[in-house]
Amino acid sequence: MKGICVLGATGSIGISTLDVVGRHPDRYRVVALTAHRDADRLAEQCRRHRPALAVLADAAAAPRLRALLADMDQPPEILAGPAALAQVAALPEVDIVMAAIVGAAGLLPTLAAARAGKRLLLANKEALVIAGEILMSAAAASGALLLPIDSEHNAIFQCMPPGYERGLERVGVERILLTASGGPFRDRPLADLAQVTPDQACAHPNWSMGRKISVDSATMMNKGLELIEACWLFGTRPERIQIVIHPQSVIHSLVQYVDGSVLAQLGNPDMRTPIAHALAWPERLSSGVSPLDLFAVGRLDFSPPGYDRFPCLSLAIQAAAAGGTAPTILNAANEVAVAAFLGGRIGFTAIADLVAETLARLPAGPVPPEGMDTLLATDREARALAEQLLPAPVP
Repeated sequence: MKGICVLGATGSIGISTLDVVGRHPDRYRVVALTAHRDADRLAEQCRRHRPALAVLADAAAAPRLRALLADMDQPPEILAGPAALAQVAALPEVDIVMAAIVGAAGLLPTLAAARAGKRLLLANKEALVIAGEILMSAAAASGALLLPIDSEHNAIFQCMPPGYERGLERVGVERILLTASGGPFRDRPLADLAQVTPDQACAHPNWSMGRKISVDSATMMNKGLELIEACWLFGTRPERIQIVIHPQSVIHSLVQYVDGSVLAQLGNPDMRTPIAHALAWPERLSSGVSPLDLFAVGRLDFSPPGYDRFPCLSLAIQAAAAGGTAPTILNAANEVAVAAFLGGRIGFTAIADLVAETLARLPAGPVPPEGMDTLLATDREARALAEQLLPAPVP
């Protein structure tokens, strides 16, 4: 029995993880579940999966969780505050940590799991975007097994040859083909993009995701962050990664070899597939996902991305090439911009404008070897600047 901690249990990845885990009660037991402030859903999950600990990052929500679970015969120990997230991620009885907290808030508990040598299922791409070198070094030093959960990175991992960690050139890999659906606006006239609403941006054609990630998919910032993440996971540079628009989301990514071969991983667009793969790797187990029906799919389409349509993707590629603190600034500004868009303060196309202006006004610098303080300070500075650049709220 493997003990599991799910960071971000009430989000879409956390819910999918618990669905897979619940199908295999003989293999996994839930040790800890965490959420930001959704006490109601976390209480439901605690009743079903009976963890030893439950954590709410927002301490103000903890009294409600205690009240909701007061009648349980063995309620979980309830902890609160950001420090508790890192605490449960490093518990000795935890073997596997699903890092599914969205945004920079997931960085410190993800790093704690890496330092503790856990099997780390990484769905929080921002941890690598902000602190890739620190996270990868921590995992190497502790012997942690870092397995990607993003469908694209999990697909790349499945298509990589043994020994790719020694360098892609040494194992004959020429480049990585990172697929993207193109989101809900890939065919919408450019002139109409300024008027799209948050609900329209969150209506992804293929995937069921949270609102922040859905907006990132619509701007393709999500793909830019994934490119930065892939550089760290697979030890490569942005110029060795090609973004490919693939509307059907059936091919999740591909790896091209020097002999002309291209390996691809295919499947229905359901996050339970990569979750099950990483939970059991190198074995396989049932995920609850239906097999892919190629006859029903019928066709597969591919095209290059248009950077005039997706300026956020271009900004992310530039930040990846610049390195240092540039990806941290990019991510912080984007989180502020997306929150402002969802809150009705700015329009859709203003997301890229705000990110670009923040990057221009806050030049990137190098990251020292033990640079977590530098990165966190840069993150705070970028957020503060992006907030200053926003229009004043409407009374």
